[in-house]
Amino acid sequence: MRVGFTYDLRDGYLARGFSEEQAAEFDRPDTIEAIEHALRAAGHRVDRIGGLESLMRRLLAGDRWDLVFNIAEGVQGIGRESQVPALLDAWNIPYVFSDPVVLGLCLHKGLAKHVARDAGVPTPDFVMVESRADVDHIHLPFPLFAKPVAEGTSKGIDGRAIIRDRAGLERACARLLSGFAQPVLVERYLPGREFTAGLLGTGDHARVLGVLEVALTDRAEPDVYTWMNKEEFDVRVDYRLVDDADSRAAGAVALAAWRALGCRDGGRVDVRLDGSGEAQFMEVNPLPGLNPVRSDLAILATKLGWPFERLIASIVDSAMTRVPAVQKSALKSA
Repeated sequence: MRVGFTYDLRDGYLARGFSEEQAAEFDRPDTIEAIEHALRAAGHRVDRIGGLESLMRRLLAGDRWDLVFNIAEGVQGIGRESQVPALLDAWNIPYVFSDPVVLGLCLHKGLAKHVARDAGVPTPDFVMVESRADVDHIHLPFPLFAKPVAEGTSKGIDGRAIIRDRAGLERACARLLSGFAQPVLVERYLPGREFTAGLLGTGDHARVLGVLEVALTDRAEPDVYTWMNKEEFDVRVDYRLVDDADSRAAGAVALAAWRALGCRDGGRVDVRLDGSGEAQFMEVNPLPGLNPVRSDLAILATKLGWPFERLIASIVDSAMTRVPAVQKSALKSA
């Protein structure tokens, strides 16, 4: 197939004055090169498109693709991850990963938790804070956990995310409301083991690829999978491929959340145990990081003995299975 490739490069945003944390979700050159290599290894012809502006120019110039491998994060607004797939939908061009509605829903962690909870997926009690006045109406028991409602890569999460009293709650919400200009998700803190589950497939065809335990080393910021812990994962985090009762329970919760939210093709779901040892849904990443060395899903695949090329091919295969137009293009190319 002729595969278009949409993405946002971190270096370009750093050059425009973004901080390292602001640019944390964007991709490194080695990620782009690795994915392109994997697509070519599967026999596809790859056309690098870039981000939203480049995609718009290419579409208006008449360019088309059999399939687009989309990892573009977008820049502005809570719906930023939806921009590229919405544009591709308007031109009736199939793409890998979830649709605009699902990407927007999942990026807004509060709305995603509402949907998951209504579907019977266990998740800790939570509230959304849209102004400092909302803090007065929070009656959840401490300790609590606070984070921006629509950020990825643990942006906005540091050692202050665990909140133990009312004064700390007021400070955390004020800081995050000011720093990220979006609501703050406040939820009951989960003190147990933390897992991230890799998912492949869509709907009834979705399955758990495997489960990693995220264990922090003595060099990490304690108790929290912070942005800095992720950035320096090689010395701060011990990723353990696990298969025990807790991890299987986490995988079952992850799969239930994945299906309830309508996610497609591949991604991750984060799960943590509560004080009673019960697995609780935290959040889902339907547009996962795909650096072959640094990203959790790729780390999981490596620990399972999967080459990076197999992971990318499996994601594309899922898209080909669910999109009839892609199946026809593949047959023509063959």
